[in-house]
Amino acid sequence: MRRSLLDLSRRLLHTGMARMTEERDTCSVCHRTPLVGERVHHYADDTLCCSLCVATRSEPAQSSSLVHHSEWGHAVKPIARPRIAA
Repeated sequence: MRRSLLDLSRRLLHTGMARMTEERDTCSVCHRTPLVGERVHHYADDTLCCSLCVATRSEPAQSSSLVHHSEWGHAVKPIARPRIAA
């Protein structure tokens, strides 16, 4: 009984990790997930390259951007201030 629970928990962990990695963007060269604050470079073939591997690509990048936290843009919302009539 104890062994079957360990096997089940291990399988659930691996399944959860596999789902998480499917949703992440990874570098097309080193397959590493870029860190928050790191610059990534986007290419015409819909791939991206981390700042560490950009020198290995022969073609120029179409654009580059910073990696933001998953809650960036959603966690902090501007508050509408009431207008005072003059």
